Amino acid sequence: MTNVIVIGGGLGGLSAATHLARMGCKVTLLEKNAGTGGRANLIEQDGFRFDTGPSLLNYPWVFEQLFADNGSDLHEQLELLEVEPGIRFHWPDGESLQLSSRFDRLRSEFERFDPSVGPRLSAWLERAGRNYRLSFDRLVTSNADNPLRWLGALRLNELLGLGLQRSVYGQLGTSFRSERIKQALGSYAMYLGGSPFDLPGLFEILPFGELNYGLWLPRGGIYALVEAMTRLAADNGVEIRTSCEVKRIRENGGRGRAVELADGSLLAADAIVSNVDVPTTDTLLAPEVISANGGGKRAARMAMTPGVLTFYWGLKRKVSGLGHHSIFFPQHYRESFNQLMQGHSISSEPPFYVSLASETDPSLAPEGKSTMFVLLPTPVLSRLGDVDWQAQRERLRQFVIARLRAEGSDISADDIEMERCYTPADWRDNFGLYDGSAFGASHRLLMLGPWRAQNYSRRLPGLYYTGASTTPGTGMPLVTLGGRMTAERVMQHAR
Repeated sequence: MTNVIVIGGGLGGLSAATHLARMGCKVTLLEKNAGTGGRANLIEQDGFRFDTGPSLLNYPWVFEQLFADNGSDLHEQLELLEVEPGIRFHWPDGESLQLSSRFDRLRSEFERFDPSVGPRLSAWLERAGRNYRLSFDRLVTSNADNPLRWLGALRLNELLGLGLQRSVYGQLGTSFRSERIKQALGSYAMYLGGSPFDLPGLFEILPFGELNYGLWLPRGGIYALVEAMTRLAADNGVEIRTSCEVKRIRENGGRGRAVELADGSLLAADAIVSNVDVPTTDTLLAPEVISANGGGKRAARMAMTPGVLTFYWGLKRKVSGLGHHSIFFPQHYRESFNQLMQGHSISSEPPFYVSLASETDPSLAPEGKSTMFVLLPTPVLSRLGDVDWQAQRERLRQFVIARLRAEGSDISADDIEMERCYTPADWRDNFGLYDGSAFGASHRLLMLGPWRAQNYSRRLPGLYYTGASTTPGTGMPLVTLGGRMTAERVMQHAR
């Protein structure tokens, strides 16, 4: 029986551990924090319950498949609440656009910006749907290391139709005339921590996937999904140890076959799967081996997505003028992305995201009160230099509240009963996020598929990776699929 240690209990680690156990391995999962979840963690205080990272579930079929493959039924473990209509986008001039998974409602909304959009919307949904299916059926879940083999899964006309030669914004421009529609759909690049002007046009499948499969919130919040995945892993025989920090991966005969814990004890294994960010693993957990063989240079070269500053506000009352899910754009759309990707300071007027999950699930807040989650993207820590995070927190709190009030919300600072705030430095220190990057490695064209950091180490045989910075990429569905891919890689090498 293959003995596997999984470092980190994020969704990728839980998925990998569960699949490996189902494949017959003896699996021990080690999590340094008090609970599993990684980025998708939990804050509970004064009757308020907050998801720390992801705030909505999309592509539910990925999780249905995970549970079905491992002897369970997602819908017996969780109640999924539909969030419909979906996200609302706000511009500083007071204009807004609401997305919906109901075609007639979506078309009617788009027609406010472009009265003749109907046929082009239908054509875009058909094209994006085709590319979505091609991507997930033949590319996303492929463990191919050879670019020709990876791309060879598609016929030439299919490959040309993916939009790889254009940016997301350019690809959307072949279907839509309205700048506001393109800005709304293009902003989904932020889900990958990227810019619609840099990421390949293939990623127009992101808004399609959300529109086609809908948006959902598990009753109890996203952490209820984490709890269900943790139970699934345990039910399949995974030993889960929380509050158990790994300090080093130790080499044994040229293979990564032991981990050193914070108390100095060693645990041996036939294989080690790290759910810690790839560059963090290489530079902090295995520096003597990986960095000595070039891993440190790889980490330095790896383009990372931006960081985030997140507020968690327990509000004394219900708030009017906002739904579950909103994005607020700055006046200068393109410039804001340039600032995030290339700038060296936090913008004076950054875009930001707001989620009031208690609007969908009132059990997340005491009766008559609300939870509010606010996310503001920032450049990564290495480009910010020294930052007075206390001052930034105060400034950004005031900025968000002022913008919300300008949009018609009645919130004030006095409504905040309790507050937590995570800076990019907190995300780095608490969850091992390299350089404070919230979404892991970038998803530029040459950081996809076989060009992305592979899910196994060539420098230290026996060491494997799962999570946002390896294949297939970031986001709850992708890291969950990636956990299965890593498990398959471990078993392939074990044969």
